Amino acid sequence: MRPIDDAVRPASSFSAAEREAVYHAIMTRRDVRSQFLPDSLPDDLVMRLLTAAHHAPSVGFMQPWNFILVKSAEVRARVRDAFAKANEEAAQMFTRERQEKYRSLKLEGIVEAPLGICVTCDPSRSGSVVLGRTHNPRMDSCSTVCAVQNLWLAARAEGVGIGWVSIFREGDLKEILGIPDHIEVVAWLCAGFVDRLYDEPELAVKGWRHRMPLDELIFHDGWGQIKT
Repeated sequence: MRPIDDAVRPASSFSAAEREAVYHAIMTRRDVRSQFLPDSLPDDLVMRLLTAAHHAPSVGFMQPWNFILVKSAEVRARVRDAFAKANEEAAQMFTRERQEKYRSLKLEGIVEAPLGICVTCDPSRSGSVVLGRTHNPRMDSCSTVCAVQNLWLAARAEGVGIGWVSIFREGDLKEILGIPDHIEVVAWLCAGFVDRLYDEPELAVKGWRHRMPLDELIFHDGWGQIKT
């Protein structure tokens, strides 16, 4: 029998209860905008969320992420103002019929949430040539998004709501937070305890868009090939 490397452990499935917990976190994760409570998140809880994020997969193990924790009400107000400016620009991009619906949606909780987390990507962290990024320069950004997802699922398990705000001009956030030019802003996350969560994604509940049937998104052995 070949000896087992001390750094390698046999793969084993989770127990039924453990599997159910993982899938429950995935299926009930929500993008929170308006259910935040004002209570501060304990520091040890925030560190657990960041530890989960830091254990995300990353191409070439480059770990390109940084996390800027923003508790200052003044800074969060400036970020909210930057959102408001970009959000009005975004509204103008939709057809007249959709603009009214768009403006009725609450798309952020920047001031309401007690903590903002700006997640960034440093493309220079592992040098100019990175294992796995040689032919796809976006893999550092994709890796950072995996960190966001890890944080989000850990937050759901901890009873913490997360809202991802993406409607910004990146330069505005960089100016507010003093982020260097070469760093990419990937996400502004609103984080806080919540009093409730929607049973379904809020945009589906409010009629903006509904989940597509999974069967329509699966092809076999090539694009557009449906299993017969």
